[in-house]
Amino acid sequence: MGLFNNYQNGPGIPKYAPKKKGLALFFDLFFRKIWNITGLNLLFFIFLSPIYIGFFLFSFMKNYQLLLAILILLFLVFAVFIGPATAGMTKVMRMFLIEKHTYIIRDFFRGFRENFKKASIIGILDILVALSAYASYNVYPYCAILYDNKLFYIPMVLALSVAIVVFIMNYYIFLMLVATDLSLKNLLKNSFALAFVAMKQNIITTLFVALFGILMFIIFIYATPMVFMLIPIFPIALVWFIVCFNSYPVIQKYVINPYYDNMGEVNPELSSEAESIPEETIFEDMGGKEKPIEKRKKGKGKRIS
Repeated sequence: MGLFNNYQNGPGIPKYAPKKKGLALFFDLFFRKIWNITGLNLLFFIFLSPIYIGFFLFSFMKNYQLLLAILILLFLVFAVFIGPATAGMTKVMRMFLIEKHTYIIRDFFRGFRENFKKASIIGILDILVALSAYASYNVYPYCAILYDNKLFYIPMVLALSVAIVVFIMNYYIFLMLVATDLSLKNLLKNSFALAFVAMKQNIITTLFVALFGILMFIIFIYATPMVFMLIPIFPIALVWFIVCFNSYPVIQKYVINPYYDNMGEVNPELSSEAESIPEETIFEDMGGKEKPIEKRKKGKGKRIS
């Protein structure tokens, strides 16, 4: 099976076979989609490459004025396109999770194109929050020592706390972006709510992400070239697969299912054997005000996959 074997069939199991759950479902999906996850990583790396190019130029260029101009340009390209690239990868991941047919390259760039504006804004906000957290971690402790005032640690803690919440919000915001027609305001509001409502899932997901990050850091310390060879091939999409696997059921439970319950219908993403259990919606924007993506007319809007 090639890395870009673009057409993916369904699960390939009997229609009424018992549906796997938990780790059994995770490993079943993972081993069936492993080559496609690798292909997704390669696609996503195209939009991560400005950072790689920047590191390369920083190591070799001696004309520092030209270097600074190029680095700024590369950073701006990265900031604008990393959000839509994440949306494209998320669209394909969602197709894996609901076990629908997908063409990897086509659906990646469809998710990239259809969600470009909102995803770019989300990506830029993420970068700004990350830079603010990094700056606060480096500046406020220095000020606390310089002025002998521990109150400077308070804004540092606040900035880092905001960064953690925003980090967890990203588990949901891109999945809701590709699965619904919610406005940017409601995407932010719902993802903020889910960062606290689904605390158990968020802690589990964050532990997995942290352990994987620690592993990559250890490899970086003892075998730096290996990390730079691995990143284009596998780890980013694998981590995002874990995030989507843990987070999408939460979105189904609190966002998508309540919409269909209010309409008196069953969520078509769920198995035909599953019973629809009404859930109390916790979001003001549901109940018909916002709706999942509908099949688009020719040349317009999004299309459910």
